[in-house]
Amino acid sequence: MEITEPPRGPEQRKRDVLNRLEEELDVWVATADPAGVPCLVALWFVWYGEHLWLSTRLTNPTGRNLRDGRRARLAFGSTRDVVLIDGAAETFTAREVPADAADAFRARTGWDPREEHAPYGYFRVRPRVVQAWREVHEMPGRHVMRDGVWVV
Repeated sequence: MEITEPPRGPEQRKRDVLNRLEEELDVWVATADPAGVPCLVALWFVWYGEHLWLSTRLTNPTGRNLRDGRRARLAFGSTRDVVLIDGAAETFTAREVPADAADAFRARTGWDPREEHAPYGYFRVRPRVVQAWREVHEMPGRHVMRDGVWVV
């Protein structure tokens, strides 16, 4: 296989990441429990207020891991168009979640976890590191955010 397209510049990569955050509905969420046992699931999300907002049951492995470990790795795309986000997670119950964030989640996904009988939580993930690349020639310069600050 031959790579024929030139690598994207940092500004284009950031635009592509922000576009994906606005348009995608699902994200892969990787967490680990205190013993280091990994968990990987796909969840709906909304990009709202410079954060990714997720929701899942507080009692399932992902909910417990986000609550207790307070971090996650999120992934979008195929192996030839990758966005990886490492973020700090903060937990909110259905009663604690800011109404505007929960309303944005409902508007984006069509689902309101606040109306469920099971104990669902909301998780605000603040990006700390964002990487974006297509193919191996884009590996250099793949970091578009470091320490929570866009580098471009």
